[in-house]
This record gives sequence, structure tokens and C-alpha cells, in this order.
Amino acid sequence: MSISRRSVRILGVASASAALALGFAGNALACTIGDFSAEATCDGTNGVITVTDKDASATEATITVFLENNGSDAKQVGEAQTVKGKGETVTFSEDWQPNATYRVHVKAGNKVDEDISPNLTTPSKACATESPTPTPTEASPTPSETPSAPAESDTPTP
Repeated sequence: MSISRRSVRILGVASASAALALGFAGNALACTIGDFSAEATCDGTNGVITVTDKDASATEATITVFLENNGSDAKQVGEAQTVKGKGETVTFSEDWQPNATYRVHVKAGNKVDEDISPNLTTPSKACATESPTPTPTEASPTPSETPSAPAESDTPTP
């Protein structure tokens, strides 16, 4: 039994389509800088920078955060932390100032070694500080030293 040219061509097109589909599926699991996001929020009265890794391949990545000043690193925020994809987050405690800029660097094996772009800019309003508890303006009443007489009732007592 011989295979016709038409059959060979159909098999070739089907093989190419399958290879292309597998290639796209492989890229969908690849770790890229687009899998990472950063956000400056408040945890109560303290500022935090949270980095989320949505990488489906669960490639281990090291996250480092730097406070920027005039385009250069002013300081590193905390220690570098490791994250492993699939929605995992890491949190850096940082008493950030309004409109401050932070550079978030991601290093994931030989796949990613770059900063999240654009740099993270904190909100224009700082985290709320705890307000002191209000002091009462009047002194609270104190119990009298003499016991009060029991209230009279309408029903006679036996």
C-alpha cells in the first residue's frame, strides 16, 4: 500500500500544527517578568511592599527591593526573599513615604534577571498613624460614700 502525496501533505500539516501548539503551550508555562507584580499597601499603620509571583511553572525566584533616589539605589529594603510561583507572595516591611519609588528585581534561574517595569511608586497618602485615645473632658462620677436608701415600693412587705 502506498501513501499518496495528498496524505503525506495532510500528515505534514497536522504535524506542524501539533508542534506549533506544543510550542505555545511550553511558552505558557515559561517564567517571564510579566508573571511578577508589586504593590505598596498598608498593613494596619505599617507600610509594606508585596510582590506576587503568578508563574505557572513554579520556577523559584529571588526578589530584592530597593528604594530609589534620583535614579540610583538609596538602600535595599530588608533581605532578598524567595518565591515559587502559582500566586505566592512575599512581603517586605517598609515604612514608605508618599510618592516614593522602589525598584523590584527578580532573579529566576537563567530565565529572568530583570526589574519589574515600571518601577513601583507608592500611593500619595501615607499609612494612617494610630491616633491617641481621646481623654475625657469631665471627671467620671464616683460612687457616694453613704449608702442610699432603698426605693419605696407600692406593695407592702410582710
